[in-house]
Amino acid sequence: MTTARKTTIVFLTVLSGLLLSIVGLTQRWPTWAWPLLAVLLLVVPAAVFRVASMRCGTVPVAFEEQLTAAPVERTEHRVNQVVLPSKWPDYDFVFSATVRWYLVDAPASAPVLNPAGLAVDAILKRARIITEQREPVRSSLVEQELSGALSRMAPESTGHLQAMAENIRLVLVRQDQERLDKLADVRKDEEVWAHQRKYEQSRRRYLGEDVLKDTGSAVVWWLTKNDEHVEHTVNDLALLAQLTSAANDTDIPERLQHLIAQQAGEPTAPDFPEAQPPSAPQGPETATMRLSDFLDSIGFTDGDVRRPMLAAQIAGLIKEQNRHETAEAIQHHFDPPASPALDDEASTSGSPLA
Repeated sequence: MTTARKTTIVFLTVLSGLLLSIVGLTQRWPTWAWPLLAVLLLVVPAAVFRVASMRCGTVPVAFEEQLTAAPVERTEHRVNQVVLPSKWPDYDFVFSATVRWYLVDAPASAPVLNPAGLAVDAILKRARIITEQREPVRSSLVEQELSGALSRMAPESTGHLQAMAENIRLVLVRQDQERLDKLADVRKDEEVWAHQRKYEQSRRRYLGEDVLKDTGSAVVWWLTKNDEHVEHTVNDLALLAQLTSAANDTDIPERLQHLIAQQAGEPTAPDFPEAQPPSAPQGPETATMRLSDFLDSIGFTDGDVRRPMLAAQIAGLIKEQNRHETAEAIQHHFDPPASPALDDEASTSGSPLA
């Protein structure tokens, strides 16, 4: 019988005695009834104890059963901020995960071990095999790859347990991530600049090797630009001849010099070669004037933003042909450097010149 049952029986016996005493006083029991009541209150609990002991018997409690239950063995461990190498030197991953394991049955003579340490070491080795072969620019993709590779139980090297990992997180150090972002921006800018340079070179080759190769090519190009209006193109022959000679830094052919004279309002020389005056030397100033006349004729007058842009492209084309003096003269004429007075005024006002 347990202690709780004994306490309950004693409590009920005392309570019953009190109730019977109250009833006896109210009913005025005879004097001989009170000794009988006292005997019953002593005999009945003793009989109950005896019967309960005979039914349950004596059950000895072992010493081991009185000890506190053994603690539950831990089977997981959280790993935080462990550095793992990547494919690039000096760029490391930062690894975090929850490591889980279970022990393999071992003989009684097996050495005492720390299962958490073995499991963590096994997971880090498996993770390193993957991270040291991956570039750090895609850390989130490597994180998903690790989640799949470490999501199954696998035996560790000593064979004492099997381990896996979950809740994996793989990131880069903040400073390294910022450096990689800057490098990516620079690479993108370089690609854009390379395409722009290639485009400019292509346009210059087109103008120099095709459009302005000679006066005939320039006439054909200008004819297509003017919707095959022959009369308009014929009127611009003198300007095309000047533009071609300026682009190639050569003299205007003698057969076209009379067109230049007509445009300037000078009398045309007779068609006798010995009577024609020698052609004027073609210097940087002449090339600049011819280019200016041509731009005026096609509507790119002073103040038009397209005028210095086209002149700069032609100057670059001439510079590629090693005619630096003519190219610099054209550049200086159509896009002169800012005067010191404008620089002082811009620095005083605080706004940079465009």
